[in-house]
Amino acid sequence: MRTRTPRPLVLDTLIALAMTWVAVRLGQVSVARGWPELDASAYVLLALAHLPVAFRSRVPMVVFAAVQLAGVAYISLGYWPVASALGSMLALYTVASVYSAPIAVGCAAVMTAKWVYAGVISDSLSMTLVVSQALLFCLVLVWSGTLARRSRELARQLRAEQAERGRREVAEERGRIARELHDVVAHHLSVISVQAGLARFVLDSDTVTARGALSTIENTSTEALEELRRILHVLREHDLGGADSAAPMPTLARLDDLLERIRAGGVPVELSIKGTVRPLAPGVELCAYRVVQEALTNVLKHTHHADTQVRLHYRQHELTVTVTDNGTGNGDGLMPVTVRAGGGHGLIGMRERAKLYGGTISVGPHTEGGFAVRLTLPTSATGARWRDERTR
Repeated sequence: MRTRTPRPLVLDTLIALAMTWVAVRLGQVSVARGWPELDASAYVLLALAHLPVAFRSRVPMVVFAAVQLAGVAYISLGYWPVASALGSMLALYTVASVYSAPIAVGCAAVMTAKWVYAGVISDSLSMTLVVSQALLFCLVLVWSGTLARRSRELARQLRAEQAERGRREVAEERGRIARELHDVVAHHLSVISVQAGLARFVLDSDTVTARGALSTIENTSTEALEELRRILHVLREHDLGGADSAAPMPTLARLDDLLERIRAGGVPVELSIKGTVRPLAPGVELCAYRVVQEALTNVLKHTHHADTQVRLHYRQHELTVTVTDNGTGNGDGLMPVTVRAGGGHGLIGMRERAKLYGGTISVGPHTEGGFAVRLTLPTSATGARWRDERTR
């Protein structure tokens, strides 16, 4: 069960009552030190010099002025000055903890002047000792109050930075989820749309082809549902330990299944691999897979059965993925006209993925005709440094 924190007014009231009691006790023993005995006026002034401290958090400057005036009146009647000093010291600390340094120094000068005044009207006090004590106490109080104010300011700044960081992380996570949803929905629905059109076209004339198209639709829709469930699982999962039940993220090992769906849509696509195939970081694998998926989806949507090549090149420090087609360039290629002009969520998503993992991506006309997507990803932190040094 959480303990309730006392409200500032309640806490300050208790402090004010305690300080008043201590001040009265000091005033009562002042007779033994040769100072006048307290009377009714002295008790009232001691109360006025300490009880306003209860409101120091709300009106610190007003409280400071009130306790100083009560202290001056108490000293002017010839009573022991020490008994009235506690409230003024706490008031000065409060001012320094709330206001800027110039205001705090000005208030410290006022309190120092009050102490000097007590030394002037009293024959029993040493001026050197009075001034030294006044300067020392005021310096410590202003310094402590300033540290408290700066600590609060730093805490507020830290909270603001944490809130801003949280907003950025939420925005980045939304962008990542949006890319995932786009990749899943756009690709699978494109395959389903093409296969559904094919099945409708050959339903009466070629039942074997129609059945194959319907089978592809079934498999593609099932995979799409699995990936959507995985994304929804991540969105709903609050305990990271429960993420083991989610479906595995797509990797380059599943490229064959992806290519089979594209071939079933009427696009001849070939895969070639150069270098030694090796496991890569999950993020790198997912990035490469999604870029290939998006590129092939654009081929499926915008080409007229253009031949397509997917090439993977495993180098020592990086992976290069190239997807090319031999489309005619007027809508028959990897990128539709709108995307070539700089729009399209697919191209934006590919660039964001590449940037996220420290890679580069280029999309444009191929030298031999058609269009090409070329992705280069560092496969490790060492690879990222090696690539940066090579491009300098």
